[in-house]
Amino acid sequence: QVQLMESGGGLVQAGGSLRLSCAASGRFFSIETINWYRQAPGNQREFVAQITSSGTTNTADSVKGRFTISRDNANNTFYLQANGLKPDDTAVYYCAADVKLISYLSTSRFWGQGTRVTVSS
Repeated sequence: QVQLMESGGGLVQAGGSLRLSCAASGRFFSIETINWYRQAPGNQREFVAQITSSGTTNTADSVKGRFTISRDNANNTFYLQANGLKPDDTAVYYCAADVKLISYLSTSRFWGQGTRVTVSS
């Protein structure tokens, strides 16, 4: 129904930047909230950032001031700009979209496969 494809991960030195992308495809009425999560080895998945359909954003304290979430509704593509990367940011980053498949239904959450970010010290 809805496919999410993340890209933009890679290996970067501490202090560097990456822009992660999440492209949505499939059949749906609207994409409401976009969320980015990450999971480091041995850790639980944790919330990173969120943007609503109206553009309201929320970011985790651990990345506040360094990461910025945005969305391009016309192209169903969503971004996480990660600046000032630290080794602790090393993780697999996932986007999760809360989607209305039909206008009168509540949202359903779909997940991407993830993109790996490795920050070297």
